[in-house]
Formats: sequence, structure tokens, C-alpha cells
Amino acid sequence: MDHPEIDAAKSHGSQQVSTRGYEGRLSQDTLAIIMAGGRGERLKHLTANRCKPATQFGGKFRIIDFVLSNCVNSGIRRISVLTQYKAHSLIRHLQRGWSFLRGEFGEFIEIIPAQQQLSENWYQGTADALYQNLSIMKLHRPRLILVLAGDHIYKMDYGPMLDFHRKNKADITVGVVEVPRQDATGFGVMTIDDQQRVVKFSEKPVNPDCIPGREDLSLGSMGIYVFDADLLYRLLETDAADPTSSHDFGKNILPQAIGRLNVMAYAFRDVITRAQQFWRDVGTVDAFYDANMELVSVEPELNIYDSQWPIWTYQRQQPPAKFVFNQKGCRGMAVDSVVSGGCVISGAEVVGSLLFTNVRVNERSYIEKSLLFPDVVIGADCVVKNAIIDTGGVVPSGTQIGVNPEEDAKRFYVTEKGRLLITREMLAQL
Repeated sequence: MDHPEIDAAKSHGSQQVSTRGYEGRLSQDTLAIIMAGGRGERLKHLTANRCKPATQFGGKFRIIDFVLSNCVNSGIRRISVLTQYKAHSLIRHLQRGWSFLRGEFGEFIEIIPAQQQLSENWYQGTADALYQNLSIMKLHRPRLILVLAGDHIYKMDYGPMLDFHRKNKADITVGVVEVPRQDATGFGVMTIDDQQRVVKFSEKPVNPDCIPGREDLSLGSMGIYVFDADLLYRLLETDAADPTSSHDFGKNILPQAIGRLNVMAYAFRDVITRAQQFWRDVGTVDAFYDANMELVSVEPELNIYDSQWPIWTYQRQQPPAKFVFNQKGCRGMAVDSVVSGGCVISGAEVVGSLLFTNVRVNERSYIEKSLLFPDVVIGADCVVKNAIIDTGGVVPSGTQIGVNPEEDAKRFYVTEKGRLLITREMLAQL
């Protein structure tokens, strides 16, 4: 039988290898700063006890693992992670899973909590977060600073972007993706000339500019910026001295730089095919659900089986997944699904779903199009459809979820698309 995902991994891997030559002095002279302090309020109950970058994704990962893996795989081994809200689970994950870099070789992933170093205020915006840690950045003496959002899902070799920045003698380079124009109101939107120079930047505009000749698309910011380090220091100091500023990259730093500095747009495309690459902002519950469920398909656009571009993470040591019983009406099986280590499917049926680590599904239960987070237990004779069940949730035997919309609305959070978000606290009330 053909294995398209494995074949895709091999072909995609060869493309990634072709860009590895960029892992020279440019990457070594770059300091990556990951903004990982967001509240993630649009993820509702999923971020009640964790920040958005620490949220589980894809069966065994956390959202922040993707940007961290991009850095390491790109040869960028000097990384600062800025935290703020509900950072405990994020810090614990980084300590457990990302402590393998060698300090004696100049490699590190350092966790920088909000420390109120320069004022009594917590971070007032993205620019202020960097300004308050200016002395730490300067200690590392980088040539370039790569500013990254810690809450997006994508695989990217940053080497070609750094090289683009250097070749175009850019002061600032912004990573961009094409987004449907109707969705661009939630992005920073750029207008560029034929040399890819940014001539206009609008933060979450009501009427976004379209790409010339493509009226249905706009250029959205990925939240990725490359700065010459000395220039960034000056921009941050100037912005901090402005009492009228919101101290934000999208609202202040970039708009004021356009026309005065050489601000370039770097399109996130495959270096070989030039096709736009996979990138998802999983900022809402529906977007988070959709991005996870894409991984269940036969040939997902995001290939997590790519051995040439691995996604690194911390993972608990668990036995393999297990499927038991083979009787009519009580057969342990999973179809078109992703099942992680430690799971036991005991006389139950799982269809089109993604099960995280150490999930238990008991006899005669049926799971369909659902995300079950780590340590979830599904009792016997249950039905669960179109749901996200958060970590440690215990579904009592005989419970029906995703069957009666009126009952579901009384007990659980319901998204705009009718998906159900369920926490262990909600389940404890059943």
C-alpha cells in the first residue's frame, strides 16, 4: 500500500535540505525572541489555566514547539522566550523538553518572565516587551534580531528570510502570507510595491487593501520580523520615550518606519515550488479545532511525519497505543484517526478523531470528529461527536455529547460552527 504522508516527507525533506546552507554565520549571529505572553482569550476555556503557546496541539505537541523547532532546525540556537500571563505550564514544558542546547557552545533557550525592570507596569505592548528586556538582548551582541510570535502553527526555515533581509539591505523585513480579503480584518495588512518594499501597513483594517490584480486576497503579517539589532534598539528607545504610543509593533513601530526606512515584505513560500506554505493562526476555538482535524486527513498540508524537519517537544514516556476486544458491538478500533502513545481503546470505536497522550475509551463508546486531550477518560456506552475535551476530563458512562444541541448548549461551550468545548469542571457537574 502507498503511504503518501511518508512519501511527502521524503520529497519535502529534500526541499528543506536544499536551504540548509543558510545555517552559517547569519543564523549564528541572530537572536530569536519569541513573544509567548499572550492571554489567548479567544480560545475561551482552553486558556483558562494556560497561555496560548502552551496549549496542546497535534496529539503530542504544544503550540510553541513549532516556532522553537523552526529556530533549531534553521540553525538559530540563541533563543529568548518572553512570557507573561499564566506561564507556569509553558515554563515547565520548556524546562522539561527544551533544555538540550549546550551553553558552552553559545546555544541557549532562556525564559524571560515579565519582571517590571524599567517601570511598575507589566508589558504594555509587543514593543514595550522588548524594550523592557533591552539590556538582556544587548548582552548577547546579535547582528540581527528575529522577532517571532509563539502562537502560530507552521514549519519555516528562517535562513532564506535572513538572507533576503541581507541581500535587500533591509532595515526591517516582515514575513507575510496571502489571506482571503474578508479574513484580513484580523491581521496587520501590508501594501507592497513591485520590489516587495512595504509602502503601507494597516493594523486590523476595516477595509483591507488587496493584492494588485487579486482582489480576493490581502497580504497579512505573520508576526515575524527581522531587524538589524542596532536599529531595533534605537526604535525601541524612541518609542518608549513617546507618551502617545501604544508601544506595539503593528500600531507604532512599523507604520512609523514605512517611508523612512527600508521595510521589506518576505513572502512565506516554498523555496523550490514558490507555493505558499502552511501557516495557521489558531486564535479561535474553531480555528484550533480545524487545524488539529486537518492532521487526521490522509495527506494533511502540515506534514508532521517529516524526518528532515522534526517537531521537537517534551513527551511523557508512555507505552504504545492499545486496541482490545474483537466482538460484535464491542470492538476496539480507530479509523481515519490519530492515536497517541498510552491510549487504550477498549471495545470502542474512534472515527475521524485525534487522541492525545494517555486517553482511555471504554466499552461500546463511539467517538467521532473529536479532540481528546491528555488523560481524558471516556466511560462505557458514551457518544462523543464534534467536541474538544480538555485535559483530564472524565465523561461518565452513558453520556451523550454532540447528539442533542439543546442539552449541549446548557452544559458546554458551543462555538459559532457548533463545536463543543468541554472542560473537566463542566464534566464534573454532569
